[in-house]
Amino acid sequence: MSLVIGRRPDMSRLAWAGSAHRFLENISFIKYAAKPGMRRRAACDNSRMNRSSDAVSEAMNHDTDVVVLGGGAAGLMCAAVAAGRGRRVVVLEKTRRCGKKILMSGGGRCNFTNLYSEPANFLSANPHYCKSALARYTPADFLGLVEAHGVAWHEKERGQLFCDHSAKAIVRLLLDECAAVDVTVRTEIAVETISRLDDGRFAIVAGNARWQAASVVVATGGLSIPRMGGSGFGMEIAERFGLPVRPPRAGLVPFTLDAGALQGTAPLSGLSIDVEASCGRSSFDAGLLFTHRGLSGPAMLQVSSYWSPGASVTIDWLPTTDIEAWLAERAAARPQARLPGVLAERLPKRLAVQLCQTAPEDLGEPRMRQLDAAARARIAERLGCWRYEPNGTEGYKTAEVMLGGVDTRALDSATMAARDVPGLYFVGEVVDVTGHLGGHNFQWAWASGWAAGQVV
Repeated sequence: MSLVIGRRPDMSRLAWAGSAHRFLENISFIKYAAKPGMRRRAACDNSRMNRSSDAVSEAMNHDTDVVVLGGGAAGLMCAAVAAGRGRRVVVLEKTRRCGKKILMSGGGRCNFTNLYSEPANFLSANPHYCKSALARYTPADFLGLVEAHGVAWHEKERGQLFCDHSAKAIVRLLLDECAAVDVTVRTEIAVETISRLDDGRFAIVAGNARWQAASVVVATGGLSIPRMGGSGFGMEIAERFGLPVRPPRAGLVPFTLDAGALQGTAPLSGLSIDVEASCGRSSFDAGLLFTHRGLSGPAMLQVSSYWSPGASVTIDWLPTTDIEAWLAERAAARPQARLPGVLAERLPKRLAVQLCQTAPEDLGEPRMRQLDAAARARIAERLGCWRYEPNGTEGYKTAEVMLGGVDTRALDSATMAARDVPGLYFVGEVVDVTGHLGGHNFQWAWASGWAAGQVV
């Protein structure tokens, strides 16, 4: 008896849900094949449009070795590696083009890896799960691939590597790798059902076509940025095949503040400053950006992955300064100066004024000579431990990643295979492994895709 992954009656909450069927004329079909004298070029095959109905019906049934669901970073990496081993591979991508999240990442230049990526840069219910894949496919390995394709790159900061020109170079690299080993890529095609056949193979129906394959790799991503194709489809597949899924939530996402807190931050909208931000036991030195909805910037995105409703976020406005000693020195040097003016020596003036006006103890505008040692100590403590209590986040619409996903207890860390469903694999964001900001999530995509590609 086969297990069918199909559409539920209420599919409105799934971003991938569309019409029940797509006609062949609405499906773009791309066959990537290396041609003599034209290294790794893609050829578009539209000849299928004019076939007779009998011929089309015959062409709708395909036999292959591997079907990869999702043409993003992890999916394309897996496809290229698997096909390089001689496997027949088909990639099914529901959107118009592959790698849409790659194209938008890093401000259009793609922060494609981080030189210092290691397991400590990842969150998971099982922090050990990612170790095997990350150790076997490293940032140096992907950088070697980048250089082999002549993609110009630079290190921005803290090991973050970006394309010099455009993220399109990374998508082109992946598609060229697929082209060299005859991967078939189909876009604008939504999977309708996945069935487990009696012989152990899988049947995948998408659009008006059907594939049978020994292996299915789920590389559909997560719920983040639905306008770029983010959905919960991969988790639906996992649940229907009996795999546990850890509750998903938005990560690397801006915070929102309630109306009361916004009264103090709204005048600062657009202002950015380097801070140390903390949530619980996790701290990050990075930029904070005030927005008209709340708090953003790299520091806030980082701590958002550790935040839960009701928790506070702590800001050290002067993380490299001994604030108490500095205030004492400024009181001696500028006794007549007022506190906001002194703070403006180290902070943006707008922020210095606003902090003095909105502090719970109302710091006000005392002259420095009026502040004794105890008062300076209180001010220093306040500036080094300023608390905000977000009322939420902006959610998946702006989240860079999804936390949670397919529970790693059900997966093999060396192969990404489902332990109890032979031939089924999960890679990339759909798995409960989420990286810090700065190229780590792409490194997980490359490493997990590579690991699965070695064995499917």
